[in-house]
Amino acid sequence: MRYGHGLVLGKFYPPHAGHHHLVRTAAEQCDRLTVLVCASSVESVSLADRVAWMREEHPACEVVGTMDEVPVDYTDPDVWAAHVEIFRAAVPGRIDAVFTSEAYGEELGRRLGAVSVLVDPDRTVHPVSGTAVRRDPVECWPYLAPPVRGALARRVVVLGAESTGTTTLARALAAHFRERGGVWADTRWVPEYGREFSERKLEALGPGGHWSDVSFASREFPLIAAEQLAREDRAAREGSPVLFCDTDAFATTIWHERYLGSANPEVARIAEEGRRQHLWLLTDHADVPFEDDGLRDGEHLRPWMTSRFEAELTRTGRPFRVLRGSPAHRLREAVAAVEDLLAGGWGFTDPLPERRGGQEAPAGPAFPAPRALPEESRDLAPRDVETLSPAPAEG
Repeated sequence: MRYGHGLVLGKFYPPHAGHHHLVRTAAEQCDRLTVLVCASSVESVSLADRVAWMREEHPACEVVGTMDEVPVDYTDPDVWAAHVEIFRAAVPGRIDAVFTSEAYGEELGRRLGAVSVLVDPDRTVHPVSGTAVRRDPVECWPYLAPPVRGALARRVVVLGAESTGTTTLARALAAHFRERGGVWADTRWVPEYGREFSERKLEALGPGGHWSDVSFASREFPLIAAEQLAREDRAAREGSPVLFCDTDAFATTIWHERYLGSANPEVARIAEEGRRQHLWLLTDHADVPFEDDGLRDGEHLRPWMTSRFEAELTRTGRPFRVLRGSPAHRLREAVAAVEDLLAGGWGFTDPLPERRGGQEAPAGPAFPAPRALPEESRDLAPRDVETLSPAPAEG
């Protein structure tokens, strides 16, 4: 059967493959489909982010958002009326069909004067729920689309003065986690764009050009910082639950000081607005011999740069570890720091509690964690996740 105007609503906290399956199933049966994202102020993912993620995945649908601070109580007519009033205000006009994966769908359809269409209520197509994702994003990683992966990936920055092993360590960390297999097999690292930029400047001098002849303009550093962040964002969408970055926009603020002797407010702005990283690993210059690879000339500045990095990391409240010792020791310390970061979880807050008859409902079994995926499905790239089509509007 075909419907004129369809509605899918849910928290999408966060969106997963089940949600997307529900939306796509509904869209195939409607001339027009509205997706209503309902958020509460107690939840730790903003309404704006959820709306943006759903719009990216479903550009042909009208995706709108609303705040809904009314607790859920399926036994209370007044609570039902309050929710429906919020839904009606967000999606005015006639609604012909409501698509859900939940038992409340029939009553919701009745109150909206619409047909209720139930889609995969047992989660057989995609055995995942918002509750399961919030509880264990790593286990649910294959069910997350690129924009959500990009937001949830734990980003670890390796930074330090010249010739202190940042590139070597970032590459080694990515290789270490890839060896775990499963969702970790696609762990990535983001090379330093500033080095690529510098190589091009040196090449532009032609044969016989020397690094001492290269000069930098202040206006170039915001470009470097913005491109570094853009590459980081792209890699986060395509990889595993952890991403390693050989420097970041924050580090560019110190490199500007190193080359031009002062701060650049625009670089600082980019670093703060793009502050999506979770841990910084500072490679100390001690115990690392200086190697001139043709793009370095600051051996005498390494102690100053290490000090500046540490001072600014502290001042700006960025969590960091200083790595010293042999390369093997640094790698062990770095892995331990990343393990601590991952063990800390993702910090999702609980949504508003469900109530029954005015009392908080007992915590029944949450939808179980996803069943084990077939081996060939565990390392799905983001483009494959999209073809998995998603399912429920729970959580």
